[in-house]
Amino acid sequence: MQYTRLGRTGLEVSRICLGCMSFGDATRWIHQWVLDEEQSRQIIKKALDLGINFFDTANVYSLGASEEIVGRALKDFARRDEVVIATKVFFGMREGPNGAGLSRKAILSEVDHSLKRLGTDYIDLYQIHRWDYQTPIEETLEALNDVVRAGKVRYIGASSMYAWQFQRALYVAEKHGWSRFVSMQNHLNLIYREEEREMLPLCRQEGIGVIPYSPLASGRLARERSTEGTLRAETDQIARLKYDATAAADQQIIDRLGEVAHRRAVPRAQIALAWLLQKDPVTAPIVGATKVRQLEEAVGALDVQLSAEEVAYLEEPYVPHRMVGPE
Repeated sequence: MQYTRLGRTGLEVSRICLGCMSFGDATRWIHQWVLDEEQSRQIIKKALDLGINFFDTANVYSLGASEEIVGRALKDFARRDEVVIATKVFFGMREGPNGAGLSRKAILSEVDHSLKRLGTDYIDLYQIHRWDYQTPIEETLEALNDVVRAGKVRYIGASSMYAWQFQRALYVAEKHGWSRFVSMQNHLNLIYREEEREMLPLCRQEGIGVIPYSPLASGRLARERSTEGTLRAETDQIARLKYDATAAADQQIIDRLGEVAHRRAVPRAQIALAWLLQKDPVTAPIVGATKVRQLEEAVGALDVQLSAEEVAYLEEPYVPHRMVGPE
């Protein structure tokens, strides 16, 4: 395993982050393909064995079940100080007023709920899951600063927003002397590269660590287009909204990915992840896994070094896409 610093912080994280949206309870959430606790623990244990120390979840994943499973597994399999736990806040956890968003009330309430579910005294990286258009960013940032000062959170991060919004948040935090976002969890992969226009240059300039989600485009970059779909591919309506299966440019990129993988004699997923890992300032792609083999392949990507010619060949067919993420 390789380790690196998260942005300009001193925090050391593995270059592969295990995404934990796949762990939970299908009866408590919209996704049918999530693993139950016993299956999830096998993946988490294998991740630790492979040297992964970075785990990303969210309060909304299976409405808290993911946090519960991750917290119990890490308590059983690892020492708390040796792992980096990241979670997120924004989406609705209950119906009615104040059940979602980034108000002071919501943040102070939800951070305590997440701590309880995770079974820990502190969260290493607490991230806002989306931009809250209904709450002033000053209110959100002051509340996040308070949970850091209270010792409940070590670092704060952001996810899925426009670059101007992220720049504004960084400015407001600096203006008031509040805790500053240290990471950006954004949507980035070979067939969705809109973040390269403004967000990645901003993160490079500001020393922000980038931890992209959906690095394999919900599995589209891990298999041939003609292969039989998985349960997730067949039922994940959110992923269908992100990607157009008929887009000619995307299909060409997927085919070229297969060519490079064939020449290298490695799985497609390793080429897709190797492409991300060489992008500046990407810290660690967030890889979701429902099988041990998928996790092993992801870690194997660290040994794949793409040539400049291979990178150019993979990137050449790309065309601009509609923005997906900062809704």
